[in-house]
Amino acid sequence: MSTHTITTQKVNFKVFRFNADEDYLPYYDDYTMEVTSEEVVLDILNRIKWDHDGSFSYRRSCRHGICGACAIKVNGRSTLACKESMNKMVDLFGSDLVFEPLSIKRAVKDMIIDKKDFWEKHDAIHPYLISDVDEHPEHEHLVTPEEAEELNEADLCIQCGACHYACPVVEINEDFFGPAAFAKAYRFEADVRDDAHTLRLEELHEEKQGLWDCVKCFECAEVCPKDVNPIEKITKLHQMLFREGVATSNVATRHAVGFKHSIAKNGVLDEGGLVLYSEGPGIVKHIPVALRMFVKGKIVPPWGITKSDNLDEIKKLVKSSSTAKF
Repeated sequence: MSTHTITTQKVNFKVFRFNADEDYLPYYDDYTMEVTSEEVVLDILNRIKWDHDGSFSYRRSCRHGICGACAIKVNGRSTLACKESMNKMVDLFGSDLVFEPLSIKRAVKDMIIDKKDFWEKHDAIHPYLISDVDEHPEHEHLVTPEEAEELNEADLCIQCGACHYACPVVEINEDFFGPAAFAKAYRFEADVRDDAHTLRLEELHEEKQGLWDCVKCFECAEVCPKDVNPIEKITKLHQMLFREGVATSNVATRHAVGFKHSIAKNGVLDEGGLVLYSEGPGIVKHIPVALRMFVKGKIVPPWGITKSDNLDEIKKLVKSSSTAKF
């Protein structure tokens, strides 16, 4: 019979405190605790409240990684408190940990934030099945296993907001829908029973708030506690925009098309040519930066590009992997 040894280690916590009804500015409280190898982040939040300060506030409910209520940031990393072990946090960041709400500027009381913007953007993408269904159907609408597989586990999202508030675009662009909303949009765009594909895609295509403002930083995939991988869904929605004929010519769509053409032509990316293809006459504003990049060898003129030795193979890969008409 195997035995499980419980270990302990001393950890220093710096905890964000703020009460919007009383405080002008936030502050931090410091705590030092002996943490066991069995504890998760939520256990520490509980201990702070139960053993140190009963006024400390945070959201929690299921404790099983289902409700998404207890998401906070640990050393700047979005974390579902009931899911992440303290051992992992110490391995990642060391013995000095900072607990903060998902969004400091939206803090209401300690770890509790106002998620109004999250829910408004969630609702804006029609997060429900739209179909002209017979009120008295004679049989169920069958979905094959292959069709169900197309959802790519997008339906596992628990709306915790971890990816939303880890997204750098959400931080600076209040109109941007955010990765959670896009993942939810994909869940219904990929559902064969849904009849609103074009309507939803047209809204997702809008500049400033839509898909093309994603900067591909992969933060959403890194922090998602359910492995929904929102960036994958965003990429698939990009493909749907072209496949459904919704995509219109703008800097973002030309960038996508130009990227493909450049790889197919050279086997490597012609960065200068990509900017010219995307921006057109607007490239003039980038000339000062382009000159500095040229001097440092960051870009080369078209005649200086060395084509890949495997160009024929790359062309085959591009052709076989392209599922949308550009």
